[in-house]
Amino acid sequence: MNSIDLHCDTAIRLLYENLELRDSICKVDINKLKKAGALAQVFAHFVELNLVENPYEEFKKINKKLMEEIEKNSDEIEVVTNLDEMYKAKANSKIGAFLSIEEGEVLEGKIERLKEVYDLGIRFITLTWNFENTIGYPNINFKYKDRGLKDKGKELVLEMEKLGIIPDCSHLSDAGFYDLIDICKKPFVATHSNARAITNHPRNLTDDMIIKLANKGGIMGLNFCSAFLGEAKVSTIESMLAHLKHIRNIGGIDVIALGTDYDGIENEVEIKDIGDIGILRDILLKEKFTNTEIDKIFYKNVERMIKECLK
Repeated sequence: MNSIDLHCDTAIRLLYENLELRDSICKVDINKLKKAGALAQVFAHFVELNLVENPYEEFKKINKKLMEEIEKNSDEIEVVTNLDEMYKAKANSKIGAFLSIEEGEVLEGKIERLKEVYDLGIRFITLTWNFENTIGYPNINFKYKDRGLKDKGKELVLEMEKLGIIPDCSHLSDAGFYDLIDICKKPFVATHSNARAITNHPRNLTDDMIIKLANKGGIMGLNFCSAFLGEAKVSTIESMLAHLKHIRNIGGIDVIALGTDYDGIENEVEIKDIGDIGILRDILLKEKFTNTEIDKIFYKNVERMIKECLK
């Protein structure tokens, strides 16, 4: 079994709880990733704007701790920035660690900052979190639904594409999503978002968004947060299946990936950690998903996008 997860918040737990990457209470660690057959894990550097004085300095603190943990475990995991590096890591029996930023204000509107974070290995940027920033507006509720990317945001997104950083529209307003559809020449991603038709939450994508994302060659990672899956306090496999089946019916199998949001969600999950992700694979087989379809969900769709967008 192979897997790639587009989003976890483990990096902040490593820093703020002084935990270790190899084996910990986190939902994602090296031992659990090995059990998951992980080709790669995307580690988010999540910065909560209302709690920090300087978002870039906070990002660097998170990055320093994460890099220390990766280097400490260099026999098991290494930072990768493209498909070739991921498969070289696999050939050496290592997990690939892709790096992302979750909060575009880390850039502070500075075009030159993009090159700085690129050189640190960042290959995905979630443009907004729950706050307005210099890039655009969030989808924490429907308040900003019709407010799109700011001029500086459009400038930054175009520069991201030139450099080889994939824009992430999870947490971005609806109008911001459509701005990405208009201005992006390459596919972009919703790293951890579900279907709004199944669960009417602003964090989820409408059917029209799913179709347009699919037509763009983009992908969306299934989020295990209960609020985005349904009404239950526990994130159930049944609710995951409802979203997966709907997204497949609307956008096709090529748009679906995994974006668990482990270590960023507080509710109980039926699939308790990344090490148990194989349970979902087994259930999908029972639900008459083909092996080809399951491979696409688990890793091949992400591979395709990385090959196209990251050199």
